[in-house]
Amino acid sequence: MDQVVIAFGLLLAVVAAFVTNRLPPVLVAAAVPIALWATGLLTLEESFAGFGDPLVIFIAALFIVGEALVATGVTAWLGKQILRRAGRRRGRLTLVIGFAAACLAALISINGAVAALLPIVVVVAVRAGIVPSRMLIPLAFAASAGSLLTLTGTPVNVVVSDIAAQSGGREFGFFEFALVGVPLVVLTIGFTAALGGTLLPHRVAERLDEQASDPEESARAWGATYDVEVGPGHHFGPDEGVIEILIAPRSTLIGRRVSPGMRTRHENLVVLAHSRLGDGRASDPDTDGVVLRAGDSVLVHGPWESLHRYAASSDVIAVTSPRSLQRGVPLGHGARRVLTILVTMIVLLATGLIPAVMVGLLAVGALIITRVLTPLQAFRSVSWESVVLIACMIPLSTAFIATGAADVVATGLLALVGTAAPQLALLAICIVTVLLGMFMSNVATVLVVAPVAVAVAATLELSILPFMMALTVSGAAAFLTPVSTPVNLMVMQPGGYRFGDYWRAGLPLTVLYVAVAVLYVPLVWPF
Repeated sequence: MDQVVIAFGLLLAVVAAFVTNRLPPVLVAAAVPIALWATGLLTLEESFAGFGDPLVIFIAALFIVGEALVATGVTAWLGKQILRRAGRRRGRLTLVIGFAAACLAALISINGAVAALLPIVVVVAVRAGIVPSRMLIPLAFAASAGSLLTLTGTPVNVVVSDIAAQSGGREFGFFEFALVGVPLVVLTIGFTAALGGTLLPHRVAERLDEQASDPEESARAWGATYDVEVGPGHHFGPDEGVIEILIAPRSTLIGRRVSPGMRTRHENLVVLAHSRLGDGRASDPDTDGVVLRAGDSVLVHGPWESLHRYAASSDVIAVTSPRSLQRGVPLGHGARRVLTILVTMIVLLATGLIPAVMVGLLAVGALIITRVLTPLQAFRSVSWESVVLIACMIPLSTAFIATGAADVVATGLLALVGTAAPQLALLAICIVTVLLGMFMSNVATVLVVAPVAVAVAATLELSILPFMMALTVSGAAAFLTPVSTPVNLMVMQPGGYRFGDYWRAGLPLTVLYVAVAVLYVPLVWPF
C-alpha cells in the first residue's frame, strides 16, 4: 500500500480517536509511535524520536520552573495583584491574564509563558469562584497571539524570516511582526473576554494537583471556630505558619491535657487553640485545658519545616496540608532566588545565546542546587501526560512530511486556485496551513507550506514578504484542536478539556486570523 495512503489512514484514525473521546488521549497518542513503526512509515528510532526532542525536554523543564513559582508564593502574590486590579469577574480577569500571557510569550516563548502562568490562572480562577476551564483556553490563545509580537516569539517567525531572505526578499525586523501582532493580540483577548463565557465549556479536571490555599481565608474560617485571632502578618510569613490538625484515632496524644500556649513535645510548635467536634465552640483558654480525644481539632503555630514533619506524623491528620498553606503565602521562602533564576532564564532565551532546552535544564539545576525545590518535588511537578502526548505526536508530523502526504494536500488545494488573483493564492495558502495545523505542530506545518508559498510568489512575480507574513499569521491560528500546538495540550488536563472543546472558541478566531492574513497583511507588506 502506498505510504501516502497509509499516512492519511493513520492520521484519520488518530483524529477519530481523539474526537470520539472513547479512549484517554494519552493512550491514543502512545499508540501513534507503535503504528508508525508497525506500518513501516518510520524506523523504530524515528518513531520514538519525540521523547528525545529538545522541545519536549524544554516543556518538562518549564513545568518545574512553574512549580518553583508556586512553591515560593510568587504565583500567590501575582494572583493577589491580578484579583486586586481585575476583581472576580471573568471578563476582566481574562483581559488582565491575556495581556500578561501575550507580553510574556513575546519575551520568552509561548510554552514558557503558559507554563509560568498556568498555576497562577488556576489559583486566581478558584479564588474568584470560576472553573479553570473558562480561563485556560483563553490563556493558551492569548499566548499564541503574543508570539506574533517579536521575532523570537515562536520558531515559526525565525523560519519565515530566514526563508524570506533566501527567496529574494529580506529578513523581518525584530519588532516588525508587531505590526500585525498587536491588532491580533487585542482582537484575540477581547474576543475570549467577551464571548468566552458562552463558547467555553464548564469542565472539571479529573485530577487536580495540589494548589495553594489562601492563608487569609483559612484564618477567617478558624475565627468562626476557635477563640483566637490568627492574622497573616503575625502568624503567616515566609518562615512560619499555622495549620489545623485533627487528633487521629489511636493517636498517642489521646488522654493528654492541652491548653493554649503549650508546646508540642518533639517539634516545639505552639498550641494556639483547641476545639471539640460537636461542641461548636473552642475550649476556654482560661481553664487548665482539656483532655484530648480522637477527632479533636487543634491549631498549632511554628516554622514551616516543623509543621511539615508534624503533619506527617501518624498521631495527627492535617485538615489542610502545610505545603498548600505555605504556597499561599505571597513571596515566601526562596522567592528571590526563583525570581533571579527566572529573569536570567528570560534574558538567555531572549538573546538566544544558549539553546532553549539548555536554558531550561540550567534553570532546573539552579532551582535544585539553591534548594528551592527538591529533586522529588521537581519530578512530581511535571505534567507527564502532556509531555507524553507531545512526544508521541511529533513523529506523526515527521511521517506526514517524509511520505509526501502534506505535499499532496498543499498541491491539490493550490491547483484549484492556479495563477488567479494574489488574494486567492494567499487564501489557499492560509487554508492549507490551517488544515494541516489541526493535526501537526505549527512549525512543521509552516515548513511544509513555505516552499509552496515561495513557488506561488515566484510564479506570480510578487513580493515574498506578504506570503511569508500571511503564513506566519495562519500558522499562529492553532486554535482548533489540542494537538495544534503544545500550549493547547498543556492546558488540556488542568482544564479537564475534551478534544472537541477547542473548536467552538477556536473556529471564529481562526476565521478572523485568516481574514487578517488575506486582507490586512498585503496592506502593510504590499505584493
